[in-house]
Amino acid sequence: MGNSLFDQLKKSGLVDKNKAQKVQQNQYKNKKQKTKKGSAAQVDEVKWLAQKDQAEKVERDRQLNQQRKETAQRKAIAAQIKQLVESNRVEDRDGDIVYNFTDANVVKRIYVSEQAHKHLTSGRLAIARLGEGYEFVPAPVAEKIKQRDERCIIMGQHTAETEQDEDDPYADHKIPDDLMW
Repeated sequence: MGNSLFDQLKKSGLVDKNKAQKVQQNQYKNKKQKTKKGSAAQVDEVKWLAQKDQAEKVERDRQLNQQRKETAQRKAIAAQIKQLVESNRVEDRDGDIVYNFTDANVVKRIYVSEQAHKHLTSGRLAIARLGEGYEFVPAPVAEKIKQRDERCIIMGQHTAETEQDEDDPYADHKIPDDLMW
């Protein structure tokens, strides 16, 4: 009983040696192909899933890094603006003259000195928002701040030259810009 089926068929004469070898080789090839195909499909799927997970992780990391960079950049700009305002603010501004300006469609009122009022109306000074308060800064500094963040400068040079019509009958009558509200 220790004989294999091929050995028994050889002894009985139903199968010769060449046919037995061909059958064994075919069985061996089939067995090998089945193991390769089955395992190869699993390995490819596992590799694909791993690559997909890796790509998703890289994308999440990239987005997170981009958000961190933007946050750091906003903080750096805010620090620069704060430093510009604090180092260049006009100290002599308190007085008894009322100066009105608008901030986010709300009219605000500040008491200023006569000299500060003249500088504000002529455009040599601008109003900069610092935290919850307001500071006066020279016009060149206001331009630097405006380059970084336009929302921090509330009032800049509002006395820009306007084009005048040649046929204007009131061209000789200038509108004073130092009127009080």
